[in-house]
Amino acid sequence: MKFVIAATGASGSIYLQRLLQRIDAGQHEVHLLMSRYARLVAAEELGKWTPPAGVREHKGDATMHVPFASGSVRFDAMVVVPCSMGTLARIAHGTSETTILRAADVFLKERRKLILVPRETPINLIHARNLVAVIEAGATVIPAMPSFYHRPKTIDETVDSVVFRILDHLGLPAGDAPRWQSDAEHD
Repeated sequence: MKFVIAATGASGSIYLQRLLQRIDAGQHEVHLLMSRYARLVAAEELGKWTPPAGVREHKGDATMHVPFASGSVRFDAMVVVPCSMGTLARIAHGTSETTILRAADVFLKERRKLILVPRETPINLIHARNLVAVIEAGATVIPAMPSFYHRPKTIDETVDSVVFRILDHLGLPAGDAPRWQSDAEHD
């Protein structure tokens, strides 16, 4: 499969890091694109960080000379993680002035899977309306809201509860994902 993984300037770089660690870039074509602010936030939150081997990193967010900026090139899905509310608003309104925004617009117009992972709280009415707009346009919104029913013991386990949901929506294996079980299944 072919994926575009993008990151914008919201806090939550660990979600990007963990997702890229869990996608097998040897088996899948993975393109990474980070906004300038995403790079700054990642440096603050993760320190020195480099993408896993095999991930094709595109530097800069101001070029249209990437394959995923055209609808004629087939890609399976795009994930924006983390997705700032500013980016989500620009996607909702189709501004397309950066590579990330143009790629998201292409995925929507071509009816390809677009997953947005906002990490913001609280949200205001403008955010809520923009969330509705992107959902109506065909995007999937997976807020970075971890679950706790599996009693995570580490930050990675907490973060992975969101990453596993992203992997599920990409159709990729999340073999060690904790799944909710009914009381009958516990007996």
